[in-house]
Amino acid sequence: MTAWMLRMGFGMTLLLAAALLWVWLRQERMLFYPVPLAAEHRFDFGADVQEVQIPVAGGAKLSALHLRQDTPKGLVFYLHGNAGNLQSWFVTADFYRRAGYDLFMLDYRGYGKSSGKIDSEAQLRADVRAAWDAITPRYEGKRRVIVGRSLGTALAAELSVQVKPDQLVLISPYLRMVDLMRQHFPLLPTWLLRYPLDTAASLRHWQGPLLLLHGERDELIPATHSEQLQMLAPQGQLTLIRGASHNDLQSFDQYLQSVKQVLP
Repeated sequence: MTAWMLRMGFGMTLLLAAALLWVWLRQERMLFYPVPLAAEHRFDFGADVQEVQIPVAGGAKLSALHLRQDTPKGLVFYLHGNAGNLQSWFVTADFYRRAGYDLFMLDYRGYGKSSGKIDSEAQLRADVRAAWDAITPRYEGKRRVIVGRSLGTALAAELSVQVKPDQLVLISPYLRMVDLMRQHFPLLPTWLLRYPLDTAASLRHWQGPLLLLHGERDELIPATHSEQLQMLAPQGQLTLIRGASHNDLQSFDQYLQSVKQVLP
């Protein structure tokens, strides 16, 4: 082997090591797609929707929206997906008004008007729990429903195991983040992943009511994820939304009717 070949091999090894180090250190850029909002941004979803600030560890504050009605039947605590912010996610307030439920939805760190940045799964889970603890005491004795969508499903499942809500709803859930990594980034070694976000592990410990909703045409997170999750929690009801993909579920009546059934 010539010196030139040795130098080339060494150079390629350094490039590979640098690439793997970048993925290890900066994988938040691959998982989270926040859209920030200016501090002076004002949400306009109705007079009964209040903007809330939730203090969390490290001095950060989470921006949240809280639909509050005079005599709600209960609360829907909603954890949204990995892109956008509350301006694009808080679009079904009228649906929950008609159902008679208050709706609480937060932006993760760095999303919308939330300060700080996500730097670990433990931090993300702690933030979600802090928001739950801040809001739910006023709903003592009322029905409490946790909803997770896409990224938020692993967070919702783990939170439900901790706080035991009356109902858990998982929309477009995934088994584990490592399964999505294998699907979308098959050349990357899975040991790089610092966010296991294991929905399956949490559901093994969830014995309460469960609704799984998934678009039949979802290519980002195939419906097989929901089918396998139902096997882990056989008490769960699985509804596959005909014709729906990943981002358009809310435009299908079958989806809305399924959610309405768990909001008596």
